[in-house]
Amino acid sequence: MTALVGGCRLIFRTYNTVIPLLKRVNGTKNILVIGAGEAGSMVIEEFIKHPELKMRPVAIIDDNVRKHGMMIHGVKVEGGRKDILKVALRKNVHEIVIAMPPIDRKEIREIVQICRKTSCRLKILPGVYELLNGKVSIKRLRDVNIEDLLGREPVKIDLEEISGYIKDKVVLVTGGGGSIGSELCRQIANFNPRKLLIFDINENNVYDLEHDLRMSYPGLKFTVLIGDIKDVPRVNYVFERYRPDVVFHAAAHKHVPLMELNPTEAIKNNVFGTLNVAGAADKYGAERFILISTDKAVNPVNIMGASKRIAEIIIQMMSKKSSTVFAAVRFGNVLGSNGSVVPLFKKQIQMGGPVTVTHPDVTRYFMTIPEAVQLVIQAGSLASGGEIFVLDMGEPVKIVDLAREMIRLSGLEPDVDVKIQFTGLRPGEKLFEEILLKEEGLSTTKYKKIYIAKPAMEDVSAFLKELNDLKEILFSPDYGNLEKVVKRLVPNYRSGKRQSDEANVKEAPNNENLSFETGYH
Repeated sequence: MTALVGGCRLIFRTYNTVIPLLKRVNGTKNILVIGAGEAGSMVIEEFIKHPELKMRPVAIIDDNVRKHGMMIHGVKVEGGRKDILKVALRKNVHEIVIAMPPIDRKEIREIVQICRKTSCRLKILPGVYELLNGKVSIKRLRDVNIEDLLGREPVKIDLEEISGYIKDKVVLVTGGGGSIGSELCRQIANFNPRKLLIFDINENNVYDLEHDLRMSYPGLKFTVLIGDIKDVPRVNYVFERYRPDVVFHAAAHKHVPLMELNPTEAIKNNVFGTLNVAGAADKYGAERFILISTDKAVNPVNIMGASKRIAEIIIQMMSKKSSTVFAAVRFGNVLGSNGSVVPLFKKQIQMGGPVTVTHPDVTRYFMTIPEAVQLVIQAGSLASGGEIFVLDMGEPVKIVDLAREMIRLSGLEPDVDVKIQFTGLRPGEKLFEEILLKEEGLSTTKYKKIYIAKPAMEDVSAFLKELNDLKEILFSPDYGNLEKVVKRLVPNYRSGKRQSDEANVKEAPNNENLSFETGYH
């Protein structure tokens, strides 16, 4: 079998490199379409309508045996996935198009593994959730990416429930220009809010988002607000002026190693910034406040995770005394987010390597950005006050496997064309992440991917005292007791060795590799 597969690959490589002119006498590419359903039919029809693209569908593959032998727009269904190799060879196929939007990621992985043996270029039609207008177009075809292989299908949204708390409401998204924040804005736009408020300190991010929203949602009323969540007067002005009904708090410092170098900034932004926004939500009568949290808040070993755990406790504290419904949603890494491992690996692969991984055994939970946001919005509809919603992140992924898969998707061989280099765990990094504290426990909700962690916050007065001590340290010339107070606020915080900001200035040029472990948006 190994010899047979190797022989097939050799034949394809020879055919695609030595005799390309025989296959493309007039420059036309032969296309194999996988999927004989509606999407596949529409893709074929689009190719036929646009001969100037010089892409000719010559065969269809579908696992439904009842469709075998059918003709769709003059193109025959030649067999199932087991026939891909021989059909691609017999039909002189240049490119393979996966046109099965509802397919689950496990099947995509299996199909990609088969198609990879052909040496044909591989394209995919985005999933239905990516097709905002619901229309299939060959303009939307793109290369297969890591999100297609590791992500999972979006959760089925209860439109009525979501509409009940977002439709005709003023919705504020802090950190609205970030990866999670901007996707929140786009998905919220589908539920007809009365007004969408986009609050962010980064004008460049929100400038791009503003353009996208105007193009995709011409009827959406929204306002872009530049500001810093640490700026109390600015935050209060926004709440007093616009009176948001629903708040999604996504603004945060998230990069683990950078926050290890700058712990005071993590505390200022993630703790006291959250306190400022939550306090304004309570003061100005917001109906609902949802904090975007992270799995790194569980048994944290870094200051970013500890700061987010304190933010979760703030939300639970506010819930005890406020008429506003406060809740948090906790999840892991999202694929392709700003500063995450996926863009870093892409850049390293484009440069010819090496691809840097901290440790061969390090694992992380991953979710696609659209799926994470869908679950956040859905969890918001379930909130009654004080919950920490935990999203089902599926199976953890070895980062080295992620790296190898991305190298293969680039048409290269791991450790042959592109080397993988292990750099060692950095301060504040874990080999694996957790999603739950021992004392929290989990209870189910009516949605299979959303769980509720039992509140673990009891003594409000003691918490407020420690929080005040933490604030005083931030405004003192000596930060020496910062870690001690953080440990009192988060007893299960286990810090690694951290050098001072000044001591690490000289190491700044090498910090690009620190992007390996990031937060969630």
